[in-house]
Amino acid sequence: MKIATIANLEDRTSEDERTGAVRSIQAADLSLPEAALREFWSPMYLERLARTYWRFLARVTLGLVRVRYTEQERSVVLLAPALKLITFAAPEYELQAAHGIVRWRITSGLLVSRRGRDGGYLQIEVRRRTSQARAGGPANEDPARPPPACLHVEIEVAGFYPAIASRLGRRIYGATQSKIHVIITHRFLRSLARLDLAESQVGRFAGNGS
Repeated sequence: MKIATIANLEDRTSEDERTGAVRSIQAADLSLPEAALREFWSPMYLERLARTYWRFLARVTLGLVRVRYTEQERSVVLLAPALKLITFAAPEYELQAAHGIVRWRITSGLLVSRRGRDGGYLQIEVRRRTSQARAGGPANEDPARPPPACLHVEIEVAGFYPAIASRLGRRIYGATQSKIHVIITHRFLRSLARLDLAESQVGRFAGNGS
């Protein structure tokens, strides 16, 4: 059941021609009731949003790809624990009045070239917006109805050096791994309309609603 609405899907993917580093941003606006936003705006729910991303990745790949957790890292694996596609350091969190980030720094993996180890990152960023700022018009045309809240959600990969591009070429990477990443990320953003956030596997902020 959809509780919120998703609009303005974006894709901004670029590559530094000099270094080969990839930056890829997929974004969308999430409109939801103000009361729901107040309930969700906490470190615990930012952590749950992060977990929801990994849960979606496992579901959309029918369990072929999953995430393994340790205190020091998160590893995206293909079928077996030894097949680590990408390994990240433990997440970093930042939550302010109108801005939240969860960031995983890339450390290694089969999909990462040697040059890209311990350099790039994956992050989910959320920003609170007013309806007026989003639409460029009146924030609320019906004074009797509270205007919806708006979150701008961005998923960014930056400083990423894909192994496929270094071994097989940039065009192969662009036609395969990069395209698949964009499709899956846009599907994840659309899925947020259900506001079905997974329980954290780690529970770093469990019970902390502020």
